[in-house]
Amino acid sequence: MEKKMRFPVYAQIIAGVILGVVCGIVLPEYSAAGGFLGTLFLKLLKMLIIPLIFSSIVMGVVSTASASSFGRLGLKTLVYYISTSLMAILTGQLFVNLLKPGIGTHLHAAVRAAPTTTFSIKDIFLNMVPDNIFSAMANGNVLPVIFFALLAGFFIGVLGDKPRQTLTDLMDAIYQLMMKITGFVIFLAPVGIFGLIYKTVASTGAAVFGNLMFYFFTVLAGLAVHFFITLPLLFYIFTRQNPYRFMKQMIAPLITAFSTSSSSATLPLTIETIEKEAGVSNRVAGFVLPLGATINMDGTALYECAAVIFIAQAYGIHLTMGQQVVVVVTALLVSIGAAGIPMAGLVMMTVILKAVPLPLEGIGLIIAVDRFLDMFRTATNVFSDSTGARIIDHSEQKRLGKEEEGLEASPPSAQRPQRKEQREF
Repeated sequence: MEKKMRFPVYAQIIAGVILGVVCGIVLPEYSAAGGFLGTLFLKLLKMLIIPLIFSSIVMGVVSTASASSFGRLGLKTLVYYISTSLMAILTGQLFVNLLKPGIGTHLHAAVRAAPTTTFSIKDIFLNMVPDNIFSAMANGNVLPVIFFALLAGFFIGVLGDKPRQTLTDLMDAIYQLMMKITGFVIFLAPVGIFGLIYKTVASTGAAVFGNLMFYFFTVLAGLAVHFFITLPLLFYIFTRQNPYRFMKQMIAPLITAFSTSSSSATLPLTIETIEKEAGVSNRVAGFVLPLGATINMDGTALYECAAVIFIAQAYGIHLTMGQQVVVVVTALLVSIGAAGIPMAGLVMMTVILKAVPLPLEGIGLIIAVDRFLDMFRTATNVFSDSTGARIIDHSEQKRLGKEEEGLEASPPSAQRPQRKEQREF
């Protein structure tokens, strides 16, 4: 009988946070070593951004575009996912602007603030279209990469069978490779987190964690509103059924998502449960849920928006309305590319910080509670996917029911001549 005792990742991260706090208080003079480890970890995260986003978005779009028989289903799915993600982002933005958990941390006194830039809606769309996609990738300009990935995914889906299959296999291989590398980087997270926390505490003091817990509960409140109010309300509006009964039916995948912090790992159980317990058809569940595990990240989108604004508040940087629009739009686009793996939102966080721009070192402030928030936001992601599948399945069943009623209501004289013609042939 073989027993494997492995120290869980979340426990390693907690240990890294505690050790970073202790070292930051007791040995602040050696914080440069911690800063080196933290910077190395941030560079590893930044290394993943472009290939992970590109391959993830292309595969998400290809899975829709290549399924021509699911045209109507695909449109409903995408509209639902974009709408709920936007609702989640706006919820996070509202809570963090109202409660202002970052005010009073005075991080701007310890670290040089990033330069401020003016933005306009016109600039957002102009900057999304690259002059040279390879230059945009090399320079880490993510919005043009997202735009190009959306186009590439769509047009791969309309190619002939052989080139479509070749490019799909290539993109899937790249995506799988990036998942493996991301897993390796996350394995190193406790050390990187230790370095970031060590540097942060040494330069700002342990008092900063009082505001960090305020931030934690601010994000948690936003997630709770989206999970227990917004999604159930949408469920009731479109199905006229009890949303909390549906939530109870989906308790197994929700607990699994909370425990693993991975919507991808939870996917098989989510599909099985929603078909057996909630009665969703395999046709809808098999299309909507895998796509949702790739591009629908309500909890992640809410968290990223709230975290970026919190970091701005902590550094004493005022974000204008135009800059907050950039945060909202970028969080929506980036959430599409957030892979369904633990701490993927952390990888994507650097994208939004760079778009505003804000200091990437700000991640060191929020990372201490990221693993705990990851559990809550992953459960939110999975519940949003499940809610969407049930709403879309209800819509499809309703449509089929109307078609059957129309066929039964058609006059017999309209059908008999056709049957007679068929017999004559």
